[in-house]
Amino acid sequence: MPNYKLTLSYEGTRYRGWQKQGNTGNTIQEKLESTLSRLLSEPVEAAGCGRTDAGVHARMQVCSFRTVKPLDCGETLQRLRQQLPEDIGALSLEEAEPRFHARLSCTGKTYCYRIRIDDTPDVFSRRWVLPCPGALDLSAMKKAAALLCGKHDYSAFCSLRHRKKSAVRTVSAIRLEETEGELRIFFTADGFLYNMVRILTGTLLEVGLGLREAESVPAILDSCDRMQAGPTAPARGLTLWEVRYGK
Repeated sequence: MPNYKLTLSYEGTRYRGWQKQGNTGNTIQEKLESTLSRLLSEPVEAAGCGRTDAGVHARMQVCSFRTVKPLDCGETLQRLRQQLPEDIGALSLEEAEPRFHARLSCTGKTYCYRIRIDDTPDVFSRRWVLPCPGALDLSAMKKAAALLCGKHDYSAFCSLRHRKKSAVRTVSAIRLEETEGELRIFFTADGFLYNMVRILTGTLLEVGLGLREAESVPAILDSCDRMQAGPTAPARGLTLWEVRYGK
């Protein structure tokens, strides 16, 4: 069966996340699969590179799917753009190698969390940016961010209490970028745990607001205790920014 790689972007505000669920059809995966199945007149199952939470956005979400018959990628992409909801965009479609799988073949991801640090309201970005008009100590946040990088057990930064798989991940970079009254935090790793980026963000914000010391980070990591880390930042500020494959 032919295998395809589809790249999407979406505003996640009104959806219950990427993964389809038994109690609602209001997920990105459900909308995509139902649209593809209708277009191609065959049942289609799509695998995403990651499961974004309810309310989280994606600048680049990659998924893979197989079909019984070969597709004209250009024509299918145009029809998909016409029939998907306006807050889900099909960016590209191409035939992939037979063994390609959007999640299993993925070697790294970058998420971006956007924080409004200017007290001037911006109604146009309210669904994408978390307002935090208080003064933030960016120097302390950068110090904490550096301590959070590396290969660690990130159990303290995961909302799931019971996990069967390892919580060890390698965070290669956490970069803070200030621009036009906004702070953007970019997290790059080989993979992320459930709510991990939002908890990392909540912890960094506590450091920035002077509620905890940057030097407390190693102890949080060593504790493997969710209660030792900061709060889970709201979903609306988070965007899946980039997905990488290969070296």
